[in-house]
Amino acid sequence: MPNKLHTFVILAYQESSYLENCIKSVLNQTYPSQVVIATTTKNSHITNLAKKYHLQIVEGEHTTIGGDFDFAIHAADTPLVTIAHQDDIYEKNYAASVVNAYNKHPKSLIIFTDYYEIRNNKKTFTNTNLKIKRILLLPIRAKNSLNSIFMKRLILKFGCTICCPAVTFVAKNCPKNIFKSHFECNCDWHAWEKLSKKSGAFTFIPKPLMGHRISENSTTTNIINQGIRTKEDYEIFTRFWPKPIAKALTNFYQKSEKSNSLKNQ
Repeated sequence: MPNKLHTFVILAYQESSYLENCIKSVLNQTYPSQVVIATTTKNSHITNLAKKYHLQIVEGEHTTIGGDFDFAIHAADTPLVTIAHQDDIYEKNYAASVVNAYNKHPKSLIIFTDYYEIRNNKKTFTNTNLKIKRILLLPIRAKNSLNSIFMKRLILKFGCTICCPAVTFVAKNCPKNIFKSHFECNCDWHAWEKLSKKSGAFTFIPKPLMGHRISENSTTTNIINQGIRTKEDYEIFTRFWPKPIAKALTNFYQKSEKSNSLKNQ
């Protein structure tokens, strides 16, 4: 029977050919988490898969990307909530590892794991993008859990180092609307920056326990191609740095965006 401590909320949108693989991965956990599907675009593809795997669908209305994420969190009624992106997959020990980390650090705001990328249906455990993020996460790798505001902000001030689908939220310790914002791409970085100023820990599990799919048709890739991400990066950087430094970091960060392309591996 599913446990009442942790829930995977699969955020489903339109008709993803990868949705079933995501469902299988969260149902195949060593720890029996609850699983529900949250969607603002209910259709026969989502409905048929929900019926096939006997999953509840929680339906909402689309507002913004961040609003959809907040809706997904509230679709669960357990203390721990993971928003599973429909194109991604989770290793079988993800939930068990998160629950174990929560038992050690119950005052955490978020618990997140390392991750790998899925490119052309192959698992990529190391590339330039992943190496840089792991270097920037060295302060939390040393302690696994950071409580001080300074240290939580330190791991965010050079870029968005936390992979959103790798995150589990400790709902009772977080504000009601975590992602709510005008951002189209950086609603996750905005959320981590917002949470970094709150009382509570960021807890990290230094194991690649989920796979984040890099697709040419992904929302992130489309936003990068439109130049929206560069503007949003600059806005977030100004929360950490004076404007001249924020501008320089944005220019540097813009060059790294090419790693989101399948051509760069």
